[in-house]
Amino acid sequence: MFVVLKKKRVIIVIILIAIIACAGVLTWYGVKTTEAVNAAGGDTRKIPVYNVETEEKIVALSFDAAWGGDKTLKILDILDEYGVKATFFLVGFWIDAYPELVKEISARGHLIGNHSANHPHFNKLTKAEMEKEISEVTEKVKELTGQTVTYFRAPFGEYNNTLMTVLEEKKMTGVQWDVDSLDWKGLSGGQIADRILPKVKNGSIVLCHNNSDHILDALPIVLLGLKNKGMECVRMDELVLTENYYVDNNGTQHSAIT
Repeated sequence: MFVVLKKKRVIIVIILIAIIACAGVLTWYGVKTTEAVNAAGGDTRKIPVYNVETEEKIVALSFDAAWGGDKTLKILDILDEYGVKATFFLVGFWIDAYPELVKEISARGHLIGNHSANHPHFNKLTKAEMEKEISEVTEKVKELTGQTVTYFRAPFGEYNNTLMTVLEEKKMTGVQWDVDSLDWKGLSGGQIADRILPKVKNGSIVLCHNNSDHILDALPIVLLGLKNKGMECVRMDELVLTENYYVDNNGTQHSAIT
């Protein structure tokens, strides 16, 4: 009798261990894709795109423009010299201050992204305030260039589920970065390049700023370095998908089309 009971207990323990193990596997997969989390009925942390899974040797170079514009034309000249297209995330008050530069960025074939109207901390805003911040910039860009903005980068990199929901409703894609130049810290051109070149990989998104102290020194080094690595710089819309995708827990965007 004792032996039988002992065997039953062992069997029960084995079953419980198996159930726990299966639950752990399901949880692991759940946090890897937003679709899995939703299917499981758990809390979903909505994540913007930090980089893209791709076999192509392409990288998206991006410039945030919020303060100052005296280096922008030279940046455009350097990009032209290397035959490169980039993406410029513009703040509303920058657009107001430099409307001709906005037109020139677009005229030279670069993509314009939305960087909010006033560069606020989005985690302190209501949904209505977020909507206003985004809509104002989208309308200004459309009026000046005819471009329909589909990519948004939040100031200070601050995202939350409310913002991501607003972007979904506006059919826009939130974009972060996986390579930060830290050019705003006053690094030299060589130091900026050293921040970027060893870290880029297929599908990387590189963050720079249009008016950082040494961006004009860094840019030729970076572009030549990328060329030597066999990598091509493309616009955000040539790298980041706007539909039929999912983003894993690391911020990597994957195509949902098999």
